[in-house]
Amino acid sequence: MVSPPMLPPILAAQGIRKAFAGRSVLNGIDLEVRQGEAVTIIGASGSGKTTLLRCLNWLERPDAGDIRIAGATMGRSGSLVAGERELARQRRLFGFVFQRFNLFPHLTALQNVALGPRRVLGQPRAQAEARAEQELRRVQLGDHMHKPPSQLSGGQQQRVAIARALAMDPKVMLFDEPTSALDPELVQEVLDTMRALAAEGMTMLVVTHEMRFARHVADRVVFMADGLIAEQGAPEALFNAPTDPRLQRFLRHLEPTA
Repeated sequence: MVSPPMLPPILAAQGIRKAFAGRSVLNGIDLEVRQGEAVTIIGASGSGKTTLLRCLNWLERPDAGDIRIAGATMGRSGSLVAGERELARQRRLFGFVFQRFNLFPHLTALQNVALGPRRVLGQPRAQAEARAEQELRRVQLGDHMHKPPSQLSGGQQQRVAIARALAMDPKVMLFDEPTSALDPELVQEVLDTMRALAAEGMTMLVVTHEMRFARHVADRVVFMADGLIAEQGAPEALFNAPTDPRLQRFLRHLEPTA
């Protein structure tokens, strides 16, 4: 039997470089993510993980390199540099979940999630709120949609933030340490939500320090060091037989909790 042709990557970064105040943070990143793939990015603090995510959707403008999402070049409109309106349209191809929840405190969970579809996508209120309800139920918050953030736990607030990103119908979900601001007892509920999204085939790129999640949920693990991808591969190979000495040291330090 002939294998079907491999689909082109939905997200591709080539030669991405970024420096701040003369200090190089990304030193030529090449990365491809295919549709439905869950990729985790691990590495020590300062290795460039968060900067890479922010460069992928141009929250930080790369100093060099190209990024293509769903066949379009980020930051370009044809042969020209994209204006702010075009760049905003391109960014909508990504959902971004940050460490902090960034919810509006005076709005309910439903209103927080419906705001983007209404304001950005121009959907009528009823349509936006129906989509918001759908996504809140998707993250197991159907019983909490009319509560303000102050009445929700940190884990619930982060799941509202995930629902908010999903309501924009992104092609790729980016997660930047989504559990780092949570109390330990609340971490698992957010990881379970992300695990369910991965099982649904959501394309995900996750910066995380949760090694169990990286080991058991990711299709591929990327290890960053010194602003580069030092090693990547299937979780079993990367965790059980790492070849890069920096990855070996990193995993040894994590052994008690990995």
